[in-house]
Amino acid sequence: MRKERDVGLFLFKFRSIQSSISVVFSCLILFLITITSYISYQLSADAVEMNSKHYISEIIQQVNINIQSYITNMEDISMLASTNKDVKYYITGNSFISEEERRPYEKRISDLFQSILITRKDIASIMVFGYNNRFVSDRRITSLNTNSGFEEQPWYKQAKAEGGKSVISAPHVQNIIQNEYRWVVSLSRELKSADGITGEGIFLVDLNLSVLNEICSHINLGKRGYVFIIDKDGSLVYHPQQKLINSNLKTEMIDKVQQSGSGSFVTGEGNKKRIYTIQETHFGWKIVGVAYASELIANQNQINLSYLLWTILALVIALYLSFFISRHLSRPIKLLQSSMKQVEKGDFSIRSEFQSGNEIGQLSQTFNIMVGRIKDLMNQIIQNEESKRKSEMKLLEAQINPHFLYNTLDSIIWMAERKKHEEVVLMTSSLAKLFRAIINKNNETVPVRVEIEHITNYLLIQTLRYKDKLDFQIDVDPGILDIHIPKIILQPIVENAIYHGIKNSLEPGLVHITGKEDGDTIVFVVADNGVGMEPEKLDHILKMKDGIIRGIGVSNVHERIKLFGHEFGLSFRSEKWEGTEVTIVLPKCVQKGALDGH
Repeated sequence: MRKERDVGLFLFKFRSIQSSISVVFSCLILFLITITSYISYQLSADAVEMNSKHYISEIIQQVNINIQSYITNMEDISMLASTNKDVKYYITGNSFISEEERRPYEKRISDLFQSILITRKDIASIMVFGYNNRFVSDRRITSLNTNSGFEEQPWYKQAKAEGGKSVISAPHVQNIIQNEYRWVVSLSRELKSADGITGEGIFLVDLNLSVLNEICSHINLGKRGYVFIIDKDGSLVYHPQQKLINSNLKTEMIDKVQQSGSGSFVTGEGNKKRIYTIQETHFGWKIVGVAYASELIANQNQINLSYLLWTILALVIALYLSFFISRHLSRPIKLLQSSMKQVEKGDFSIRSEFQSGNEIGQLSQTFNIMVGRIKDLMNQIIQNEESKRKSEMKLLEAQINPHFLYNTLDSIIWMAERKKHEEVVLMTSSLAKLFRAIINKNNETVPVRVEIEHITNYLLIQTLRYKDKLDFQIDVDPGILDIHIPKIILQPIVENAIYHGIKNSLEPGLVHITGKEDGDTIVFVVADNGVGMEPEKLDHILKMKDGIIRGIGVSNVHERIKLFGHEFGLSFRSEKWEGTEVTIVLPKCVQKGALDGH
């Protein structure tokens, strides 16, 4: 759960689904391309390395064939010597010939050996050592080194021990000839008598090491690759850096080579990674090719650059595809989002045009159904609110009209008791005009001129009641006379001014009514010079509790006006013994039929 939440938080950092999809696709593609490129490169490198091993193995095998062919030729020469009748007779133990009789044999044998050396420049010398103490070589006059002791030489002992098999010695300095010291490899074998059992002498062929150098030095295994040879005892027969080996400035893995048969093994890492390829010979030598892995790929830099360029190209294409796909996937969502914003602004006629069988198409259909239902509910709410407002208007008027009638009839009763018949007739006539207008007009709103006529009749009635104690002035802008306003707006305010302000004052009272246009509103001001009100009393005039209007008169007028908006209604300004001023703010747009829906 924590991992899913972390991934969600990562995705929510982006401002759009398209960005999230693009980034996720890009990361996934980048990861896959990187893994694929790495695996491809490793497989290619492994394939190249395998091919290189095979190639090196073939080269070393060819070197092996050349060297074995050369050694085989040396063995053939030894067989030639062993089968030569002069050689056999010369070293036979029971042949008794004088010094003079030996010379022709020595000459013929020496000529034979010289003829072989003429055709083989790689042979340093050919010699035969008979067990009868007779010695012959490719030279007619040969002086042996008395200090060397050929019978103590390793090649002599090994050949005698092998009993007729060819023996290849390790590289050594051949010093059995007087004043000659050559770096050679010796092939020696014991010569047998006719019965093949009795040994009669040792045949020796010295091979110049320069031949091995010529064979091995021309092998190309890269800039640093090389070939070396060891014998069956692990001694170096040939190495291109023999001096460094002898001085311990360079080492070779001789032990591992000795333990390994024909094949390959790898050692080292990085640029020091080396491939050892081994070929065994039938005479005990091991020919080893050493190649550096970093040099096996001739165009490694080009291959690396090629992989890099292809990876970048694939990444660019993948990023473009991820952007295209994410844009294609997020486009219907953005269209749906745009439709939602239009609905948020109040346009419930908008519909999503995206049609598809996938989840987004189903979401679009659900959105259209939801918007349609919201529009229906909004219309229903508007109708309900309209009905509610009409009901409230009827209720408020029902509260106001009886209240006004009660006050007027109270005044008529008061004047009748005082036998003021003319005033009773005038007041009754004014009252009849008021109710005639209300009865004949079923609309909830009336023009300002009708409201002014109503309040004029009402004030006439009140002046008849209060005589010289009450007077009034009405100053209304003629430009607003045709604008409709709710009925009986001014009468409760004027009534409140008379009963609570002027009635309790000792001075003559004056009610001043003004009306004018102020921007998009109509403003009426009802001012009196009565006793005024204390601040505490002002706070209780327009009180409401639990949504039920308390009292009648002024608070009812205020609530009726507030139905048009919270910015409309009544405001009071009053000072004790100075009078009261009530400001009535109505919307200018209230026209005929605005409340009744006509």
